[in-house]
Amino acid sequence: MEILYVLLVLLIATRTFGEIAVRIGQPALVGELLAGVLIGVVVTQHAGIFPVLADLPESRVFGAITDLGIFFLMLMAGLELRPRKLAEASGLAVVVAIGGLALPLATGIAVGWWWLPASELHTAQSLFLGVALAITAVPVSVGVLLSLGRLDSPVGRVIVSAALVDDVLSLLLLALLTAVLQTGSIPDVGAILALLGKVALYFAIAVPAGLYVFPWLGRRIVALQGDEFEFSFLVLAGLAYSVLAEALSIHFLIGAFLAGLFFVRRTIDEATYDDVFAKVSALTHGFFAPVFFASIGIHLEGGAILETPAFLATLVLVATAGKVVGAGVPARLGGMSPSDALAVGVGMNARGAVELIVADVAFRAGLFAQPESSPIVDSLYSGVVVTAIATTLATPIGLKALFRRGASRAGNDP
Repeated sequence: MEILYVLLVLLIATRTFGEIAVRIGQPALVGELLAGVLIGVVVTQHAGIFPVLADLPESRVFGAITDLGIFFLMLMAGLELRPRKLAEASGLAVVVAIGGLALPLATGIAVGWWWLPASELHTAQSLFLGVALAITAVPVSVGVLLSLGRLDSPVGRVIVSAALVDDVLSLLLLALLTAVLQTGSIPDVGAILALLGKVALYFAIAVPAGLYVFPWLGRRIVALQGDEFEFSFLVLAGLAYSVLAEALSIHFLIGAFLAGLFFVRRTIDEATYDDVFAKVSALTHGFFAPVFFASIGIHLEGGAILETPAFLATLVLVATAGKVVGAGVPARLGGMSPSDALAVGVGMNARGAVELIVADVAFRAGLFAQPESSPIVDSLYSGVVVTAIATTLATPIGLKALFRRGASRAGNDP
């Protein structure tokens, strides 16, 4: 019953704040995220009054629900996009992803090297900051573009493609960070090649299955008489793709995205496709997405902002500048207009659940524990959370302003 109480509170708060955000001209997810921040701050100050909500960040059941939020956001993103147009954007997206990953990684390491006190963990802590600032949160970027109706625009396709490439590259960074935390040394070439081999194997299975098996199954699913078989087929495909991804050490969100991407109108007739699309949209925007965005805000610890404001401000500024410049400049050099290139940089700036996972891995490995306490080291975890929330809040606001000024004016081109 506790989880029902939690969901009741979260949905009332997120839908209320989301509506307020829409009424003042901002995407609903801005309000949903702020609702999570408010709940997190109130619960931290009054844990005795809200014991169930106080344990929310560590709840495995709540974690599973937020994972479903990521799953359905990525499934929805795949349904919104068309494989051919996404493939056209993939060449530029690789360059954007590399630039958008490399610059914040380097600047994050530099910030850690400069700000953090000397210790045996200094190198690992600096690497942690670089990795945490480098990764783009694909579900957050997707949610922003969906809420603005620009997912299937030229800018939207580059952002999504680049964010997915970023996600694959982040596997290497996570492997690097984990190895450094566990062994104190950088993983050997063999371990990195093994990880790349798993990624190649996954796409070698997933892409042919989507191109050839999906249409064959789709024609037979339509003939079945049971209720909502088409919806079940899509969800089952997403789960199968996600399980395969996890088995090969790849984040499940890529599997959910590919399942939606290959569920095209030729797989199932257009009327059925539109019906399934409407159901996924209602489930995503009406339930799972608000809970997911609130979960990011709930992790905020307000005390850290007061203890080390200059350090946290530096993290947010470096994270933002690194992504906007690192992703925006390659987009401009790749032929995009200045406003579109800037929109790509801003769109790649969103962080979220992945950063929290990185912070949790580092926390469990004892990265923030050292004999002599330091305010900067003590606020590292909170600093990553603050950065994730600040960049996630800034992304929809910035993109909406850029789109209003003319970025990707073509919109959802056919």
